[in-house]
Amino acid sequence: MTSETPGAAGTPAPRRPASGINHTLQAGAATVVVASLAAALRSYEYDGVGLTETWGDGDIPAGGAGMLLAPWPNRVAGGRWLLHGKEQQLDITEPSTGNASHGLLRNTGYRAIEQAGDRVVLEAEVFPQHGYPFHLLHRARYHLTEQQLTVTQEVVNASTEPAPFALGAHPYLKISDVPTEDLTLTVLADAMFETDDRSIPTDRVAVSGQHDLRRGRRIGDIRFDTAFTGLHEVGGRYEHVLSAPDGRRVTLWADSSFSYAHVYVNTNYPGVQKAVAIEPMTAPANALNSGEGLRWLEPGASFSAEWGILPGLG
Repeated sequence: MTSETPGAAGTPAPRRPASGINHTLQAGAATVVVASLAAALRSYEYDGVGLTETWGDGDIPAGGAGMLLAPWPNRVAGGRWLLHGKEQQLDITEPSTGNASHGLLRNTGYRAIEQAGDRVVLEAEVFPQHGYPFHLLHRARYHLTEQQLTVTQEVVNASTEPAPFALGAHPYLKISDVPTEDLTLTVLADAMFETDDRSIPTDRVAVSGQHDLRRGRRIGDIRFDTAFTGLHEVGGRYEHVLSAPDGRRVTLWADSSFSYAHVYVNTNYPGVQKAVAIEPMTAPANALNSGEGLRWLEPGASFSAEWGILPGLG
């Protein structure tokens, strides 16, 4: 269902949240709210326990919370890349580093093209523009069951030429009745990317120290903004687990297309000491330049990949 409805004659319509129309999904003890801005996951609750960070009606998603990212996740160095030998210049959307960050739809309102009580499909367009001369459709399908949330991201190339792209998402996970700094994060990754002072990858190295999350590390003991790869599959997919001292857990899972995972320990998220974003990505930062993980989609073709969140609160 959608939270915004027209007002009766002579009655002002309800104020729309700053992040756009809310789409509420329900299944048993689970409730999900999806915002139209960037098709962002605004909240996920299970039996009254919040599993993701959220934001107020007057706010936009803090730290990119919950946003879906296309046609690239993370950063493009200086907003510049080469297309068939010709330099392309994207808008600089991260002034502190001089980079283009998190794709071209983070400030776009998606429209609902399908909706039911437990699902919604949202769609937005990337139009040809300076720095990215391609026309794409990005669709996001959220489907909630009592067992889990599944998010399917699809991109369709409406251009007449092959288009380069990568996909990502930016959810912050939590177990709301436990301080996030007391939770333990496990990511089965053998490698990570070292970066320069603009957060652009410079080298792939073996995980070590606080970046070795294979046996789990307490969030309060780590602080970084790092992409991982060399992920281990669990039952045919990747699983990144946030667990509480009492054994409860919440898992972000992703299919094999999301072979990179970015972990951002945010110490500036409003209202909490620490927040942790666990970001599934089909390519790492700066893929338009490095080519790593970058896909090219033929005209008229489509590509889809899935990730989701699995509560383990029983």
